[in-house]
Amino acid sequence: MTKNKYHFLPIGTFVNMTTVAIGSLIGMLLQKSFPENIQFIIFQAIGLSTLLIGMKMALKVEGNYLLVVIFSMILGGIIGEALGLKELLTQLSDQIKGVFAIENNLFTEGLITSFLLFCVGSMTIVGAIEEGLEGKRDLLYMKSTLDGISSIAFASTYGVGVLFSIVPMLIFQGGMTVLANKLQHLFTATIINQLNGVGGLLIIGIGVNLLHLGSINIENLLPALMVVVVITWFYDKA
Repeated sequence: MTKNKYHFLPIGTFVNMTTVAIGSLIGMLLQKSFPENIQFIIFQAIGLSTLLIGMKMALKVEGNYLLVVIFSMILGGIIGEALGLKELLTQLSDQIKGVFAIENNLFTEGLITSFLLFCVGSMTIVGAIEEGLEGKRDLLYMKSTLDGISSIAFASTYGVGVLFSIVPMLIFQGGMTVLANKLQHLFTATIINQLNGVGGLLIIGIGVNLLHLGSINIENLLPALMVVVVITWFYDKA
């Protein structure tokens, strides 16, 4: 394929943001028409489906890298606690809710849940890198369709927080496209699997919270996504 001079622009991410926004608006409209018992069963269905997604991702970790993932989760959690990441995100969420006059107790949870499900996975990483390096957007277009459909279900449960997840999507997924040329040496197949592993564990945690099986501090575990890249890189160099 011949690359044009704009191949590094995150057009695939812009399309992805649009489908999620449209899906979120549809889901929010449906939410108002669903009785409480329907909303509850949707919540449970999403919780079980989230567990399945997380397990499939987490199982991609190779045996000899298992300790790397475990240590990354521990260190990431320590960093998140030390930074008070949950409190910072809650304050930011409250500010956004205040600016837009949003009354939704699930706003922060919906934003973070949607961001993880939409942006942590091999389709995101490989698709963003392909777009940045070669201008190929087929994978991101496919992902956009899937995310648009999924956002209908998530927004019918979480509300407007799902819509606002397009902001971190632009930063993470779009930023990866723009920086792909400089970071391509970092994103080996092994590191992509490791990101899937850590992301999968975080998504399992979301499923646990959704089903009220426990209370996992997902926000303070988010740094594990960065920690696992660094540790895996050094592990492979050792």
